Amino acid sequence: MRRRKFISSTATAAAGTIVLPTIVPSSVFGKNPPNDRINIGWIGTGRQGRGDIAGTMRFDTAMIVAVSDVDSNRMALGKKMVEDYYNKRSGNSSAVTVKSFADYKEMLLDKSIDAVMITTPDHWHSQPAIEAALAGKDIYLEKPTSLTITEGRLLSDVVRRRKIILQVGTQQRSSPQFRVAAELVRNGRIGKLHTVKIGLPGDPSGPDAPEMPVPKNLNYDMWLGSTPEVYYTEMRVHPQNSVNDRPGWLRCEQFGAGMITGWGQHHFDSAAWGMDTELTGPVSIEAVAQFPKSGLWDVHGDFMSKAEYKNGITMLTSGGYPNGVRYEGTDGWIFVTRGNYRATESDPIPQGQTNPPLSASDPKLMTPIGDNELHLYISNSQQGNWLDCIKSRKEPISPVEIGHRACTVCLITHIAMKLGRKLNWDPDKERFVNDDEANSMLSRPQRAPYGTNYIKM
Repeated sequence: MRRRKFISSTATAAAGTIVLPTIVPSSVFGKNPPNDRINIGWIGTGRQGRGDIAGTMRFDTAMIVAVSDVDSNRMALGKKMVEDYYNKRSGNSSAVTVKSFADYKEMLLDKSIDAVMITTPDHWHSQPAIEAALAGKDIYLEKPTSLTITEGRLLSDVVRRRKIILQVGTQQRSSPQFRVAAELVRNGRIGKLHTVKIGLPGDPSGPDAPEMPVPKNLNYDMWLGSTPEVYYTEMRVHPQNSVNDRPGWLRCEQFGAGMITGWGQHHFDSAAWGMDTELTGPVSIEAVAQFPKSGLWDVHGDFMSKAEYKNGITMLTSGGYPNGVRYEGTDGWIFVTRGNYRATESDPIPQGQTNPPLSASDPKLMTPIGDNELHLYISNSQQGNWLDCIKSRKEPISPVEIGHRACTVCLITHIAMKLGRKLNWDPDKERFVNDDEANSMLSRPQRAPYGTNYIKM
């Protein structure tokens, strides 16, 4: 990894000029000297990002040195969170000062920053990730990797061409039960795999919401980004009095696609691990779904989808199945889930759920993997694995192409929900077969100057 000096005289950004201290206690760095540390900038300091950053700061190999957000209040809270953590660890209330950038593009110009964590709303994932790759920064990118297949393909191509270490935030790959389930299936414990059933619910509808004045702390035009201009209302964006409550944009198609991309990329990625289809996709997809007829929130509700793969596997997804992934074969089944773990109060797992993390039709199917059997990539921490790979330059457990392929399944499922008919998909060409209407949905119009169409390559 390129060596970086921690001491930077000044950094000028839209939020002001921040001067870093010239002496930082060694207790902040742990056992790793400053020149060997990975300097990280944090883009998007809301709810999801706080968990990712907390998981990163516990590693001495890294230090969060900058934050960026279009909401100055949230940016200040993110800055305080980071500074409080490091200052508490050092025992010095003013040991570390973190830089602030109202525009993440200014952060990307800072050559003292080695990597960025992008935990913005979904419609702001691909563009900053591509720009960070072009700036030579390694990347941790929350899922979904993109909101269109076109921008997802561009992202993957740029990241791989620039030899960037990009880790997708599909952290189920770092949960041992999901790896073990995939290993058991791929080593033939359930015989020939023929069906995968994924439990994934929809979102509820909501009321109408009146137009409100844009808060002075929010750059709303930049927050909208490449999406169409619409009036501001708090229910459409994020709560102004809380950083931990679920934001409304998650339930607006303008900024995401609902649970199909929200949790769908987690489960489709895990399923592909066991199906051995990580670098391809289905050959057909069909879906039925309910969509709200009124109200601000318009993402899908209850749905069911069916994807067929070239290797003969059928994947069924519905909220009617238990949340998780069930592999069914000629000799039995294996089911894997997060168990009672809920990342947030709004996660689609009921309180008190009793499903164990890993179960099978017969306990004998879960015999340990032998030395001569297939062993899959082991990671105990999504953030820790990313940091290790930044240093080693090895591929992380959730690399960009695998992330793009899992996200593609989400996006073509959403297109099938919209069209309400069976679609034939070519996973090599990444286009629907003989279907101009469906292919017109592989990209979205982009509002200048925002969007991947306007990036200078």
